Amino acid sequence: MAKRDYYEVLGVSKDASEDDIKKAYRKIAIKYHPDRNPGNKEAEEKFKEAAEAYDVLHDPQKRQQYDQFGFNGPAGAGGGFGGFSSAGGFSMDDIFSMFGDVFGGRGGFGGFSSGFGGGGQRRPAQQRGSDLRLKVRLTLQEISTGVTKKFKVKRDIACSHCHGSGAEAGSAKDTCPTCHGSGVVTHTTQSLFGVMQTQSVCPTCSGEGTVIKNKCHSCGGSGVVKGEEVVEIKIPAGVSEGMIVNVPGKGNTGKHNGAAGNIQVYIEEEPNDTFIRDDNDIIYNLLLDFPTAALGGTVEIPTIDGGKVRIKVEPGTQPGKALRLRGKGLPVVQGYGRGVGDMVVNISVYVPKTLSQSEKKALEEMQKSDNFKGDNATKRTIFQKFRNYFS
Repeated sequence: MAKRDYYEVLGVSKDASEDDIKKAYRKIAIKYHPDRNPGNKEAEEKFKEAAEAYDVLHDPQKRQQYDQFGFNGPAGAGGGFGGFSSAGGFSMDDIFSMFGDVFGGRGGFGGFSSGFGGGGQRRPAQQRGSDLRLKVRLTLQEISTGVTKKFKVKRDIACSHCHGSGAEAGSAKDTCPTCHGSGVVTHTTQSLFGVMQTQSVCPTCSGEGTVIKNKCHSCGGSGVVKGEEVVEIKIPAGVSEGMIVNVPGKGNTGKHNGAAGNIQVYIEEEPNDTFIRDDNDIIYNLLLDFPTAALGGTVEIPTIDGGKVRIKVEPGTQPGKALRLRGKGLPVVQGYGRGVGDMVVNISVYVPKTLSQSEKKALEEMQKSDNFKGDNATKRTIFQKFRNYFS
């Protein structure tokens, strides 16, 4: 498949700000996230494509080079950009390990590293354990305050018999006969350009440089066994659907006392019957009775934290009017900035379907008054509000 322009991939203009690029990538990443599209290869490729575009466009230097040279710029391997595609060998795990930058780069969220590519093979001192992935559904009230959730997690833990070494008590590890302790093997090939050498992780010792002859009878030499643990995970306030909270060191323990992987917690939001979320703003639809709309008054409405607040309704309030309560929305999640969103109260007026004879007579008298007919300016204002709402 031919590579598409990075701006086209994210659906932004070439003069888009860094914040616009981040928001566009976040929207696409959530839409094509593998958890939402299990087994969908097309969605997976679009997920990778968006990650590649974001990696270039959010970096000022890479973006400048891309704007000047296109895909043939000097930033990427071989004098060009890329490296996210399946042909480049970039895996989904690589993307997830760097996914947190756009979902809150610090304070519990993951962080993007310098790129998707990768240099030559290095001998790892330890084998890092794999990551675990969980889902959590949160209410708007939990999102507004932050919450700590407990999960019972099945994970690899260090073997208690060998204390994670993988060897029986009293036995030692031997130098790997294949790589002679280096952890890597060298391959030499003849090409049109001469003799070429490449290195890869030693298949015998998996890059550790040592092998175990007398393996632990409990773990079979891996140094890990299956276990279960209750993990407390703190979800910060202000998260939203599709964000991933990264919990370092709570994933599977690595073999032979290797470092533990992480737990990646995928956020889902429960629908709310009272409020509508718009980024960090909360929308509340207030249905007024006609006398209050006409005469004015004070109305009590609920807030996202479970409390109530009284608002003043001005006499002659029209349907479609919006009141903004500053600081009554959701907090901005760590890594996105500062402040708190607002609560927007959209006002509509209830028109009764049935009337008593006295009510009907009273309204017929009111209907004769010019005050109940409205002028053209008022009509145009109401029409404009409805048109803006549906545009």
